[in-house]
Amino acid sequence: MKKITFAAFVAFWASAVTVALLHVLAPDTAPGPADNDELPGYTLEDVAEHDILDSCWMAIEGKVYDFTDYIPEHPTPERIMEVWCGREATEGMRTKGIGRDHSPAAWAMMRPYLIGELVDE
Repeated sequence: MKKITFAAFVAFWASAVTVALLHVLAPDTAPGPADNDELPGYTLEDVAEHDILDSCWMAIEGKVYDFTDYIPEHPTPERIMEVWCGREATEGMRTKGIGRDHSPAAWAMMRPYLIGELVDE
């Protein structure tokens, strides 16, 4: 019983130190447009024109992203991302198609691909 307690204690503190180091070493902001930069506006019609892997735009939570260069780096097969190309894809980010949200790290990784704001017609 003491071995299990000790192992749990060590695992807990190792995890805590790892999280603390990641917080300290990771940058607070990802590269991308400065917060005060005015982003161009795109409609869902504009986004829909980029519905293939070679030109893949997605609208997510009111922002427009060009994920064309990211698709080869995504950890799932390309067809998973292709389904969302040219569409409002918030559901895909929030559920991953299995009812589970992407991680905060995944959300932060989107920033370099931000190209504009989603606007009405």
